[in-house]
Amino acid sequence: MTGKMKILTGFLAIFVVLGAVIVYQYSLSPKKESSETAFQQEGGLSFVSKTDSASFYVHDGQKWSRMFIKGVNLGAGKPGAFPGEVAITYEEYFRWFKYIAEMNANAIRVYTIQRPQFYNALLDFNEQREKDGKQPIYVIHGVWVNENDVLTIEDAFGEKDKILNDVVESGKEIVDIIHGDRYLPVNKGHADGTYTSDVSRYVIGWILGIEWEPSFVVGTNENNPARSEYNGKYLYTEQASPFEAFLAEVGDKIIGYESEKYKMQRALAFSNWVTTDPLKHPNEPYKNEDLVSVNVEHVKGHESFKPGMFASYHVYPYYPDTFSFQTDYINYKGLDGKPDPYLAYLEDIKKIHTMPIVVSEFGIPASRGKAHENRVTGFNQGFIDEKTQGDMLVHMINDIHAANLAGGLVFAWQDEWFKRTWNNNDLDLPDSRPYWSNPQTNEQHFGLLAFDPGNGETIRSVDGQVDDWAGDAPLYDDEETKLYVKSDEAYVYFRIDARNYDFDKDTLLLPIDSIEGQGSDRFSAYGISFGRQADFVLKIHGKNDSRLLVDPYYDNYLFRYAVQTSLIEDHPDASRKNSGLFNPIRLALNKRVVIPPGNAVIPFTGYETGQLTYGNANPKSPDYYSLSDFYYSEGQLEIRIPWQLLNVMDPSKKMIIDDMRTRGKISPIKTEGFNIGIKKLAGDSGAASKQPVAMEPYAWAEWDQPSYHERLKPSYYILQKGFAALPENEGLTEK
Repeated sequence: MTGKMKILTGFLAIFVVLGAVIVYQYSLSPKKESSETAFQQEGGLSFVSKTDSASFYVHDGQKWSRMFIKGVNLGAGKPGAFPGEVAITYEEYFRWFKYIAEMNANAIRVYTIQRPQFYNALLDFNEQREKDGKQPIYVIHGVWVNENDVLTIEDAFGEKDKILNDVVESGKEIVDIIHGDRYLPVNKGHADGTYTSDVSRYVIGWILGIEWEPSFVVGTNENNPARSEYNGKYLYTEQASPFEAFLAEVGDKIIGYESEKYKMQRALAFSNWVTTDPLKHPNEPYKNEDLVSVNVEHVKGHESFKPGMFASYHVYPYYPDTFSFQTDYINYKGLDGKPDPYLAYLEDIKKIHTMPIVVSEFGIPASRGKAHENRVTGFNQGFIDEKTQGDMLVHMINDIHAANLAGGLVFAWQDEWFKRTWNNNDLDLPDSRPYWSNPQTNEQHFGLLAFDPGNGETIRSVDGQVDDWAGDAPLYDDEETKLYVKSDEAYVYFRIDARNYDFDKDTLLLPIDSIEGQGSDRFSAYGISFGRQADFVLKIHGKNDSRLLVDPYYDNYLFRYAVQTSLIEDHPDASRKNSGLFNPIRLALNKRVVIPPGNAVIPFTGYETGQLTYGNANPKSPDYYSLSDFYYSEGQLEIRIPWQLLNVMDPSKKMIIDDMRTRGKISPIKTEGFNIGIKKLAGDSGAASKQPVAMEPYAWAEWDQPSYHERLKPSYYILQKGFAALPENEGLTEK
């Protein structure tokens, strides 16, 4: 054998070994393909879903069935992680799919690319469902648009079609992913990995895009008058705006990619919401909310696109203000004979469409904090308890069905700690939101699945039972009172044992000092003084007159709306320290608005969020009321106060709001902890000794990762019954 032959033989042996290793490793990888199913075949294409003028149909491998979609939106966030970190595990997804199926849902929606774990769990879960003779969970998959590009470019065709090209490329990635044929390299803030699970038979539809900013739509239309027509292989436009032509082009190219590479198609929608719907809302007070329309009726399908289109709308009962002021809506009577502007809107939007409509987001946040109100129905954006959340969700899905729409998807499956809300988003630190739970932020609490602080269970249940305080030493102890204090990722907890205490008549005052160099050393209204300058006073006086109060100098509501924006009058003593006064704590609901056409004025509106709600806060109790702040039973008083009410910006790193009036802005400063005292005032006397109330230090440990556990809210079980009462597959009616 020559030297050259030996070398070639050696290389050949290496290649054989490497090939064997690669084959072996590939056999161990999570390569998963969907079980064989006979899709509907037509014109060389297969498809699992299709639509007609009113309904959505799904092929189960044997026949077409008309399906009323009833499901949930599934986000990518969980405590301790931003959604871009895509931190949800296979086990979590699989467990959640089980809960969702047991809730009698038939669909979930995701907004963008998920981790491989999502698709692996979906395939495993659905194959098991089908083996058991049960309907799988179907997916409506979103294709996301970079919101920063939307805000900065303000033109869908701007910067050489950057947004258009990016959306199409993302759509192509998702097409490959759902067919189990894609590798995504590591890209911080995005999903990555090897996608091998073919879930294409379970993905029944696309929803392309996001809630469109009106300025983005207007910018696209004004900058591109010559691009108002599009005629692709699968989609085309008629009497369209340039923005609608952009949508048609994006959809056409994504459909084309899947058709040509995989010979498969599925029903298609473009994301929309009330703000950019095709209707006119004559009583809408905010011009931006009725500025421009996006009408998907101007996008048509060629014969080559078999499944057809559906319309997708996000419809919430409190936003925009059309639902509170549009005359024909608020006078409309619903199924229960009461005013139902929500149903009125659904029937209105139904009239203008020749395709089925899916309300792809509807929801109610079960949060303590509130950001907006429906002035007619009370279906508000926050300060809704978890049971009422469920009742309202059932009411809305029944309205969706009564309006003959094609279905609805609840927002959302899980609570999302990373979220923010307009009326308090300057009171926390954006980079640390996932590490603690803020009951004041309604956007964090839309879920049917709660993430409660604590490993396995909450550290303190505010229910008047104090067994969970066993072993704790009091922070303060005198002849009349004992005060205990604890905290977790959501609340500061207080337990008070008071001798000869009449809960209905006596008053308890708890001064709280959180920041050096400001606060009041007395409470003039009660004639008492404190051992330190208090920034807050917690007042407990029976069920209906208990609240947390703040020194006017440290009142962020006054600072934001009287000093920074001049929307309200400042407190006459707010600019001076040590006033001896304490204010109610408030949150804004709306700025001053003028309602057309009569120009009625609605003034700047806020509400007292520092007022405490009485009730049992233990989820295991039959008397559970999720909005409860304090409870008294057999001499035991327990209270919980959200961190943000105490001007804490990030409890995980002990950051609080600095001296606003000196700094001229809301900014963080580190605290070592609080100093807290307690004083009992008997009856209505209001008199107290001249001895200052002693205040003891309370400090908590910082944390890098939060503790939490899952809990299905009462709304889950209420919606479970509501979904069960709706048709499953409309009698398995053939198209």
